[in-house]
Amino acid sequence: MSNINQSRRRLFSRKKSNAIRPPWSKTDIEFTDICTRCDKCIKACETQIIIRGDGGFPEINFADDECTFCKKCAEVCPEPLFLDTEQAPWKLKAVVQETCLAYKGVWCQSCKDACDERAISFESAIGQAPKPMIDTGLCTGCGACAAPCPTNAIKLLSLNQ
Repeated sequence: MSNINQSRRRLFSRKKSNAIRPPWSKTDIEFTDICTRCDKCIKACETQIIIRGDGGFPEINFADDECTFCKKCAEVCPEPLFLDTEQAPWKLKAVVQETCLAYKGVWCQSCKDACDERAISFESAIGQAPKPMIDTGLCTGCGACAAPCPTNAIKLLSLNQ
């Protein structure tokens, strides 16, 4: 198959993207089918973590701040993009990557300090820096732990797919 045909197939692919959509939003394919890219959710976000992503669609960027689950994105959206905001906002959970300083022997607990839910604890071991452990039952996926991490070792992933 030629590269041109492969490019065309990717162009019309309905493959789910890696983008994290705002809390309570429908699945990625439903989201991109309905969203008009009006930017109302981006302007309403109190922590400015909703950004204009690929194709102009709103997506979450935890690089600078967290989601406070204020519901403003869902409230200002004129389209039927959002689910019941009384339910869990999403299935995201924090996951620690191998670039974590603790895995390299450096004492760092910036993620734990930022976590209001106390979902991150550190397990001590003799002669080693304490290693982070995330209680997925307590983790809300707010992303508060991601921005303060000096090595960007915290990723928010959907664990229930």
